Amino acid sequence: MNAPFPVPLDTGPALGIVNGLSVDVEDWFQVGAFENVIARGEWDSIKTRVEDNVLRVIDLFAEADVRATFFTLGWVAERHPSMIRRIVDAGHELASHGFDHARVFTFTPSEFADDIRKARAIIEDCAGVPVTGYRAPSFSIDHRTPWAFEELASQGYAYSSSVAPVVHDHYGWPEAPRFAFRPLAGSALVELPVTTAILGGRRVAAGGGGFFRVLPYAFSRWAIRQVNREEGRPAVFYFHPWEVDPDQPRVSHAPIRSRFRHYTGLARMAGKLRELAHDFRWGRMDLVAHHEAARAEDFVLPASLGEDVPA
Repeated sequence: MNAPFPVPLDTGPALGIVNGLSVDVEDWFQVGAFENVIARGEWDSIKTRVEDNVLRVIDLFAEADVRATFFTLGWVAERHPSMIRRIVDAGHELASHGFDHARVFTFTPSEFADDIRKARAIIEDCAGVPVTGYRAPSFSIDHRTPWAFEELASQGYAYSSSVAPVVHDHYGWPEAPRFAFRPLAGSALVELPVTTAILGGRRVAAGGGGFFRVLPYAFSRWAIRQVNREEGRPAVFYFHPWEVDPDQPRVSHAPIRSRFRHYTGLARMAGKLRELAHDFRWGRMDLVAHHEAARAEDFVLPASLGEDVPA
């Protein structure tokens, strides 16, 4: 049975649309850009920076009086339990980002079930609050892995935010809906895709991450206004704690493209986030999911599309 949603925010016209603000809690060395140059076996030997960065983010949110959702790796929560409690004490939602940032399409269904069960148990143990939301590492629920929704529903997750409905070299499910949808017939599970905008008749990524750092802030402001004002829907925005840390170590042996994606715009990130936080209304993802559930469209795929899993 799915866990109940909390009472939604007031999203009446007088107050404007409340957008979903989210943080993918992982350290600088756990990112997809470095997965082929920093092995998981090395992680415990690297000095973590995630706790200091998360506390900076919490302070930034407090300045703007906004609440958000922290999609957290179980690996991180296990090593930083006091940080997890600080997130909850500040009024933010805790959700799961899986255990150690393995992409969903690298799992079999049973391995995925074990991963989300393990991560959730660790996070709930640290925080003392229920976890009802999930985000796949690198938005890796796509046409290859629709079975992942069945596992999430069976474990009682209320919502996911794991789909990027665009074409991208690392992720993407361009056929998926741009806004909230129900991926399973007869299930209350809601998927909240990361935000895209329409530019020149094409979908473009506009929900944060590297695009937010690299492109001028005016692009993100335009895109979110398009989604809010022209389409009447909330945006779903995300970033990572390491993105507010311009002094983090440099991985000189990583590919040039990876280094460009990871390091560009770090020094400007905190300032852009402050501007974003004040330009729009923001809230936790569980509250946005509750509000969007009533108008989520059905997008149920044939089971045969879920057969492409690792041997």
